[in-house]
Amino acid sequence: MSIAKILIANRGEIAIRIMKTAKKMGISTVAIKTSAEPNAMYLSFADEVYDNSLHNSPTPVFLDIDQLIQITLATGADALHPGYGFLSENAQLAKSCEENNIVFIGPSDDAIRDMGNKTIARNIALKNGIPMTGGSNGALNNYEEALEVAQNIGYPVILKAVSGGGGRGMRIVRKPSEMEKMFSLATNEAGKAFNDPSVFIEKFVENPRHIEFQVLGDKYGNIIHLGERECSIQRKHQKLFEEAPSIALDNQLREEMGNIAVKMAKAAGYYSAGTVEFLLDADKNFYFMEMNTRIQVEHTVTEVITGIDLIEQQINVANGEKLSFSQEDVRFNGWAFECRINAEDVQSNFVPVTGRLAKLSVPDKPYVRLDTGVNEGTTISTSFDSMIAKLIIHGKNRDEAIKNCSVILDTMEITGIKTTIPFFRMLMKDNRFIEGDFNTSLVEKGLEKYYTQTKEEKFLSAWFATKLFVEENIDTKHIDITPDNKLNIWLMSKRISSF
Repeated sequence: MSIAKILIANRGEIAIRIMKTAKKMGISTVAIKTSAEPNAMYLSFADEVYDNSLHNSPTPVFLDIDQLIQITLATGADALHPGYGFLSENAQLAKSCEENNIVFIGPSDDAIRDMGNKTIARNIALKNGIPMTGGSNGALNNYEEALEVAQNIGYPVILKAVSGGGGRGMRIVRKPSEMEKMFSLATNEAGKAFNDPSVFIEKFVENPRHIEFQVLGDKYGNIIHLGERECSIQRKHQKLFEEAPSIALDNQLREEMGNIAVKMAKAAGYYSAGTVEFLLDADKNFYFMEMNTRIQVEHTVTEVITGIDLIEQQINVANGEKLSFSQEDVRFNGWAFECRINAEDVQSNFVPVTGRLAKLSVPDKPYVRLDTGVNEGTTISTSFDSMIAKLIIHGKNRDEAIKNCSVILDTMEITGIKTTIPFFRMLMKDNRFIEGDFNTSLVEKGLEKYYTQTKEEKFLSAWFATKLFVEENIDTKHIDITPDNKLNIWLMSKRISSF
């Protein structure tokens, strides 16, 4: 039986993304209305809205398996798509769907459970000859055990949450005297973030590149990869910017890593869309890091250069269909970037901010794709993540992609709230980025500043400083009004209305 109606167990731009593909395929969708955002943009894209805004529960609906199953059954949906985040990598949700004759649009619960547990994933990788860094065979019982493993594999090492992701529950340890403190910090953070305090240890690769391969498999054992994505532009171990392909890989290394990614997916008994992630060191040695068993935020760049709709493929696989193309059929066209436009104060080390989105305008160009779940007038709150939109740019090569991205970043308008746009403007002008000479340490160690200013912003900074001197009698001779100064349009906007 083909899927006729899908419950979208998510919100925001990914909910809209799934709904658009489902509509193209002639499949109805159900969205869930919550009290946190009763007028959310994604609700208008669904064929049906289930009003859960009056449901009184301490657990948000997108994190409540029982509620999601009940809503799916109540609306007559025969399938559930988890999107990313929330319960997208929760094995129990997949199992509960199966037990209630609901099609889970994703991999099996066994694959989610095995790949979600980093120590099990490591053991599967080791048994199948997947390149790995040295580390513990399982979760550590105490910091003394961590010390013993670290002594064997050598410092520096990194502690990681067994059930972790997103950079939480991770601590780098460079010498034995740091172990007790870092072990305590890592286990405490892991417990709070994942309800599982257990951690394991790995050899820490200094300043690597973060390369991930998109894999796609059906339920008949056919698995292919759709190339790599470069995810090295990060802050706080979380991705900010992605591109496909990676400038660090030549065709030989791409083929080698792609084959290993497929091998890992087969070892996990995987089907649906997934991502195998690697660390790549300065000598081009690569090491398996983890496997994500869901659609990724950055799946867009792969779609742009391959022309393959990954959500459509997920639905087809869930429907029991075989892959309609082989590895030899996959073709790559040009270069693509994804800028995560987050509501964050770049100058304050990317701290999330709140506020009302006054304007959101992006030039309509053939090389631009904007995925967003907000519109003008939306209030950005602390209830959900800080991402406002994903700006995806395409070019026939990397140089053209940089040029196109710079043009759009300089002409797009987002007002009413601070965003990461100043960071991306700076990034497009950074020589290390342009030359491809960067790794995961670029943002935190390689940049003198995280932002750049437009000519208008520089002018207004000077104007504002003059106003302070003339009208408030503040001595500005020590105020630096160069682009490096914190005194910019964001700060001025709070004062300008008084003049």
